[in-house]
Amino acid sequence: MKPFRAAKDGTVRARFDRDEVDLLVQLSGEAGAIATAAAEGAGAAALDPAVLRLLPDAYPDDPDASAEFRRFTAAGIAERKALNARVVAETLAHGGAGTVEVRLDDGQAVAWLRAITDIRLVLAARLGIVQDGDDGDIHDASSALQRAVYDWLAGVQESLVLALDARR
Repeated sequence: MKPFRAAKDGTVRARFDRDEVDLLVQLSGEAGAIATAAAEGAGAAALDPAVLRLLPDAYPDDPDASAEFRRFTAAGIAERKALNARVVAETLAHGGAGTVEVRLDDGQAVAWLRAITDIRLVLAARLGIVQDGDDGDIHDASSALQRAVYDWLAGVQESLVLALDARR
């Protein structure tokens, strides 16, 4: 990946290798699907620890109030999360088999930031990362790879934030 940089036309730009593109599209789609399944009340989704990270309880000490709040808000939140994931996929769709250059306007950049946050929340839930400084449960090659992706996404997100800030 070539980090995000501010461009003269007001956009921010980065370059991703094909493997990185495929990974971002897959992970953003999964995060959107998890949120959608949770909002629809799918049984298996309710047992997924990532669901509470993506759609946390509004009133942790009051299950009835949380359920009522979720009933009125979950579908809208899930829809926005799925839309953010689609923006990531659509902006990465332009390119061939090699490197893909991404150009984001302000709205797309915000969608990217939100989608990356959602992906990282899902990975954190899977790894048992609760707060900054946690290493997570790295017990095999798969969990080590998830942690590496989690850290890489932090770098992608940071470069996007810095590029947006550089435009000021």
